[in-house]
Amino acid sequence: MSSRLHFLRTSGSVARRRCYTTAAPPTFSNQSKLPRLPIPELHLTAARYKRSLLPLLSASEHADVSNKVDRFFRPDGLAQKLQSRLHQLDDQETAKGLNWLDQLWLQKGYLEYRIPTLINVNWWNQFRDPVTGLGQGAQDGNVTDFQLKRSAGMLAGLLDYSKRVNNEQIPPDVSRSGPFCMHQLKNMFGTSRIAASGTDRVVTQWPCLNKHINVIYKDQIFSVQVIGPNGETLSVKALEDQLKSVVDQVENTPVEQRQAPVGVLTTEHRDTWGSIREEMETQPVNAKSLENIDNSIFVFCLDDYSSPLDLDLSHRNIFHGRNGRNRWFDKALQFIVENNGRAGINGEHSPADAVIPSRIVDDVLAKEPIKDVVSGAVISNLEKPTLLKWQVSSKLGDAIRTAEQNASTLIDDLDSVLLHYPEYGSNFMKQAKVSPDGWLQMVYQLAYYKHYGTHCPTYESASTRKFIAGRTETVRTCSTETVAFTKGWQDKDVKMSEKLDLLNKAIMGHLEYMKAASNGHGVDRHLLGLRCQMTPEEAASDDAAIFQDPSYWGSQYWKLSTSNTSPGDLAWGGFGAVVPEGYGINYAIGKERVRMSITSWKHYKDTDSTAFRKTIRGVLDEFGDVAERYLVQK
Repeated sequence: MSSRLHFLRTSGSVARRRCYTTAAPPTFSNQSKLPRLPIPELHLTAARYKRSLLPLLSASEHADVSNKVDRFFRPDGLAQKLQSRLHQLDDQETAKGLNWLDQLWLQKGYLEYRIPTLINVNWWNQFRDPVTGLGQGAQDGNVTDFQLKRSAGMLAGLLDYSKRVNNEQIPPDVSRSGPFCMHQLKNMFGTSRIAASGTDRVVTQWPCLNKHINVIYKDQIFSVQVIGPNGETLSVKALEDQLKSVVDQVENTPVEQRQAPVGVLTTEHRDTWGSIREEMETQPVNAKSLENIDNSIFVFCLDDYSSPLDLDLSHRNIFHGRNGRNRWFDKALQFIVENNGRAGINGEHSPADAVIPSRIVDDVLAKEPIKDVVSGAVISNLEKPTLLKWQVSSKLGDAIRTAEQNASTLIDDLDSVLLHYPEYGSNFMKQAKVSPDGWLQMVYQLAYYKHYGTHCPTYESASTRKFIAGRTETVRTCSTETVAFTKGWQDKDVKMSEKLDLLNKAIMGHLEYMKAASNGHGVDRHLLGLRCQMTPEEAASDDAAIFQDPSYWGSQYWKLSTSNTSPGDLAWGGFGAVVPEGYGINYAIGKERVRMSITSWKHYKDTDSTAFRKTIRGVLDEFGDVAERYLVQK
């Protein structure tokens, strides 16, 4: 399981930011104003790292590790040499418009990650239902007019957004502290992860000038022109006609003559899929089809079925589909619409963090039902959707069948539930003068302590987008303050005033770490950077004992991996737990409610998402009651 340990969940950011300007400047106009991502000072990282280990180790263990930390960070020691190499790397990357961490994190956090990206890496968002309500749906095996109409409107909104990105018409994000980096927006449209043996790669394009998307229906993948030959915007009606053409072509093809479900290969182990893909690229027919998918603006999946309306069940189709079928999980953006009109997105994580595609989704959903964004052009020579062809040998056919079996096994192991909590949201938390994010983080700390009688390494992502090419840093939520809070809160002999004081100290400590991380001064990315500068000989030396000690990986063994993607009014989502014994929690705090997803793995007998959800709900109720009685001004 060690290969899983250095994957750090980065599914979200602390908060969604809005543009406060009225006459919006070009999308990337603030990039030159952004500061470089700092390389933290060694003594600060050493002190913060040692402090983060206190709640996880015994006194003797901590003393032993502290000696190793001090040896690594001593003046003129190994850390000083590695720090100099990091600064050299930073100079090289800055010349490219990046930073010291960007490509390093892309490789170590994502592209070298070998187990299936299905569930383990890809994130999902389920969209709110149409304001007019869902359609009636149809029996499995059929599409509906309602489905096609919503899909066509959604396509119009998405293509308009892509065009605005190309033309730099998306207002740049800013906060009170200044502008945010918009670099990741260039990695959304026309972007794919390419499987390869050993390490993957990402291909992207900006501006994205291709004129086609891929539409998948009944595992048949089509190249569908959605932009006119001269860049014209298609009408919603024309887009709907293109979708209908896809459906008609599939339905008019006998089942035995249809193409194999090649998309399911994207659910496989990356080395397995990588070697298969490399062989496919030597065959002209397959290479041409793969290139078409890699270059398409995005993938759009029409499902010929509807999931049960129960949210615990319906979100699973957005998460992974039926046995991973009718999908292409390597695409940065993959939109899904069921035949009752319920919709969502499944995204490959490596090109960008969740706040970027979430902004795209919110923009489109806020405009539904979408008619014509502009007066659509009448294109007389619009290309008819073209079925992508695959040359499937017996070996490749066996690989496809094996991939579906493996995907089914992985999906069956997933334990994923939702909690939509309507009792209160950020408005109430602010009335209680409590940070909403701090509130939820303490909910999870207390819930875990109640449920298991102990505490655990906890991850929360913090955005570093105030810096050029910034992505995320780790907030280590579990601290000496949170441990004191959870123990004190559960002690019936501790007075409420003392409990509230412990809660306040825990939240203040969390906010201090969040601020430091958002300013580029966390410990995890810095330690990763230093470790990656070592030669093999240096890594094996006593001076590098800090990384050889079990506490290094153990403190990153995120049994609670959390991500805040507030407010979640138009869409909500989630991701898979990052360790077998852990939970993955995505949460969104709206003004009047909280939404979250909770995932774990069934094969680990001590985790149970439904049971843990019950504990979390109980803590939410408890916090609400205490706040009402003691914190909210009457």
